[in-house]
Amino acid sequence: MPVCAALIVAAGRGQRFGGNLPKQYAPLKGERLLRRTLRAFLRHPGIDRVVVAIHPDDAAIFAETIEGMKDVTAVHGGATRQESVQLGLEALAVSNPDLVLIHDGARPRVSLALITRVLDGLKTAEGVLPVVPVIDTLKRIDGTGRVGETVPRDNLVRAQTPQGFRFPQILAAHRAFKGEALTDDAAVLERAGQSVMTVAGDEANIKVTTMEDLATLTATLVETRVGQGYDVHSFGPGDSIMLCGIKVAHTHGMVGHSDADVALHAGTDALLGAFGAGDIGQHFPPSDMKWKGASSDRFLRHAYDLLLERGGSLVHLDFTIICERPKIGPHRGAMVESVARILGVEESRISVKATTTEGLGFTGRQEGLAAQAVATIRL
Repeated sequence: MPVCAALIVAAGRGQRFGGNLPKQYAPLKGERLLRRTLRAFLRHPGIDRVVVAIHPDDAAIFAETIEGMKDVTAVHGGATRQESVQLGLEALAVSNPDLVLIHDGARPRVSLALITRVLDGLKTAEGVLPVVPVIDTLKRIDGTGRVGETVPRDNLVRAQTPQGFRFPQILAAHRAFKGEALTDDAAVLERAGQSVMTVAGDEANIKVTTMEDLATLTATLVETRVGQGYDVHSFGPGDSIMLCGIKVAHTHGMVGHSDADVALHAGTDALLGAFGAGDIGQHFPPSDMKWKGASSDRFLRHAYDLLLERGGSLVHLDFTIICERPKIGPHRGAMVESVARILGVEESRISVKATTTEGLGFTGRQEGLAAQAVATIRL
């Protein structure tokens, strides 16, 4: 099997983008664009190594961006994209991979299928370029904005990344034509007189250049889902219980393997269920003694972190606590604040309410309490 590296170009300053951050570090649904991009390549079984060309001033934010990611290294880029790519290729030359895929860090919606198409193309080609058709009519204008002519669209396409190459050829081409201000790496290989074949690109593989691009990309990512959770714990010895991460005085305590926060347990299951990640018992089995007495905010935060890793965001998390005692009303505001703090979201995204069973059932007999939660998310 040929060894393939991915070189992600993320050294630009994004002058057309605006804002306080370079575009590759802009947040998209709670996660930076660059992290989303990297995750796609790290997940692909055909990619053996990932190198990112970054601006020297971005070392700290890059380290934050890749926290928890393995097999990602950085190299300082240059003043132009072409220079940044060459510096990245020179760094890769130490390990001398067979193939390299070069991709824009601000194209976070690169799919595994697109990466595979480029890799498949490299089985027979020296260079592979993903393309999408030109649909709009093209006009050439003069310096005053007046239309000079209509340009035929026949055989015209729009180039995307990742662009794939046999590593020795693209490295040699970059060395030979350094400083020629070529607009992409396929052009560098073309300049060296070598052929570049095309494969089907992906309209969803948007490159973020402006704030409007980010807004467009955000709109394409929306899928609303709902998950529900339910949990029950019985009363036991003690003088307080945990609910929504706060201690509430009561005539009894709660029986449970962790801190028995029935609301946060229901909330954890609601979040996990919304994006199909199982339930709390799969992630934190009660048979594992390391969770004995654990604070349940860890469970809820874990579920939320998984949601963020999958590109999701929380719309709303709604709790209903079912009990006769203690009274929830006096603590509702603190509970909302607690859950919002655990998740790092606005309090307006959290709702806590309570009801009784009018004396019926185990909650009516005050043998324990229950909680329901409904999580609405966007993916």
